Amino acid sequence: MTLKKRFIFSFLLLCQIIWAQNDSITKLKEVIVSDSNLKRFANTQSIQRLSDSIISKNESSLTSLLNYNTVIYFKENGLGMTSSPSFRGTTSQQTVVVWNGININSQLLGQADFNTISTRGFNSIDVKAGGGSVVYGSGAIGGTIHLNNDLKFTNTFKNEFQIYYGEFNTLSAVYGITASTEKWSVDASFTRNNSDNDFKYIGQKVWNTNGQYYNNTFDAAIGYKINQNNSIKFYSEIFDGERHFSLTSPNATKTKYQDYNTRNLLTWSSSFNKFETNLRLAYISEHYKYYEDIKNESFTSGGVKSFIGKYDIDYAISSVIKISAILDYTKNNGLGSGVGRNNREIGGASILWKHNLNEKWNYELSARKEISDVYKSPVLFSAGSRYNFSDFYQLKFNISRNFRIPTFNDLFWTGSGNPDLKPESSFQAEIGNEFKHKDFRLTVTAYGMKIKNMIRWLPNNTGNWSPENTDSVTIYGAEALLGWKKNFNKHTFDFSGTYAYTVSLNDKTDKQLFYVPYHKLTGSLSYYYKKISAYYQIMYTGEIFTTSDNNPKYILDAYNVSNVGADYNFSKKNIFKIGVRMANLWNEKYEAQPSRYMPGRNATIYLNLNY
Repeated sequence: MTLKKRFIFSFLLLCQIIWAQNDSITKLKEVIVSDSNLKRFANTQSIQRLSDSIISKNESSLTSLLNYNTVIYFKENGLGMTSSPSFRGTTSQQTVVVWNGININSQLLGQADFNTISTRGFNSIDVKAGGGSVVYGSGAIGGTIHLNNDLKFTNTFKNEFQIYYGEFNTLSAVYGITASTEKWSVDASFTRNNSDNDFKYIGQKVWNTNGQYYNNTFDAAIGYKINQNNSIKFYSEIFDGERHFSLTSPNATKTKYQDYNTRNLLTWSSSFNKFETNLRLAYISEHYKYYEDIKNESFTSGGVKSFIGKYDIDYAISSVIKISAILDYTKNNGLGSGVGRNNREIGGASILWKHNLNEKWNYELSARKEISDVYKSPVLFSAGSRYNFSDFYQLKFNISRNFRIPTFNDLFWTGSGNPDLKPESSFQAEIGNEFKHKDFRLTVTAYGMKIKNMIRWLPNNTGNWSPENTDSVTIYGAEALLGWKKNFNKHTFDFSGTYAYTVSLNDKTDKQLFYVPYHKLTGSLSYYYKKISAYYQIMYTGEIFTTSDNNPKYILDAYNVSNVGADYNFSKKNIFKIGVRMANLWNEKYEAQPSRYMPGRNATIYLNLNY
């Protein structure tokens, strides 16, 4: 069956239910949005916004938040351990994390570890499905995750303190402050997470050993309005963490891993006449230490320091036509036990066009070209259109070419790196149908994708492992996200749900890629009455292949995990709140990787103070 036939089949028989959030982004009038390109040039793709109320219902890790609220599947090496996503059937390197408009995927591994990202410091998180390499660069194939520190310029001052304590001696504490005037805005927070993580495996007389972890995160965003036409913002984040990797057998050697990452971004935004400009200067560092045996002090280490310069200029040709140009430059300096000392430089230019043909119909066109000293980049493009047939129904269409460049490990790993690697390249298309009726929203979308030059590490003639451009992958499927909210007198019900059907096939073997489930479903029901609120979450993940030949002996069973929580507000102005949360309510035995069991039923109590 050809890709065209599969795409038509998935479009006819499957659907994506998406709580479309474009309107919620554009209506933030008193807020300076940290990622303006997401707001202006993503109208033909689906964007799901996770608000601060949704963020607060989940554990502090980005893995937990996205696992229970989106279609993304996570391969997790145990609770709190390394975590990598599969978005629309792609690999972990093909999903990008965007921090205030900047791609922050690791330059060593090409992916983000979602258990090293705390959600508490962000006031909203957006999930955009589909390609985005024209704006966000390498890796934006399956989708992008946007972490936002949006600044308000209204007279505000508040403090917030949250503390969570749960089983396995798990502690999470957050302090945040927001202070703003019509000229200044400050939003800062500090988060501490730590756990002994010594839970008992369900149905076994075995405990999770050597699984303890801690991490500290500091986030800050400062903005100053020079005048009505100019503003300066500074964003900063520091992450420091340590994890002892859980053992898969009692006699295994105990190991640990330390991360220290910093991100700093300075932006200058201006608007005059028909022009709007945005200058971004970023300095990002990542560094790790890996102790192969914690009994001695020897370790391997590595890191990359990156400087990024990015200049956006928007020009309103008329009231209905806008054109934008993006110029960017990146320099990466890598140093480590495996990659030695190596540098690379990347320059890129993008152009974006948006035209509102009338009140109901618009289209978007964009293209990008990069120049690098270590690889050749293809010309990237994106084209899409949106048509509002009525207040009830809206149609979207988007096609794009995206890519992923080789990482430092791929290119420079001592004795194995391959400097002749080509970037991975993908072509994809999607069709979306959005429905709105009062408090109900539904979007139906089908997609197809073709990925070429997949980079894999394989043994060569000498028995040494080296990266090569080998596989081609065909992906098609559908995703689902549903939203409904209703008030009955003083009672409020809020329901959301997602579903993903994903086929991701290696063209040579016609086998499903490993760690890509065919089915994933999530649901969440929240209830509010006066000072009481409660919620119930569910996450179902279908069976998972763990080998490339789809050997049935090594399939991970499907699992269905539920969480429940409730809290009570003791004050009239939501100042003092106490709650309890029960994770894995039905004590489901499950693992996201072989021999990496997740905890059974466990409770957490929490206190929130706002003043």
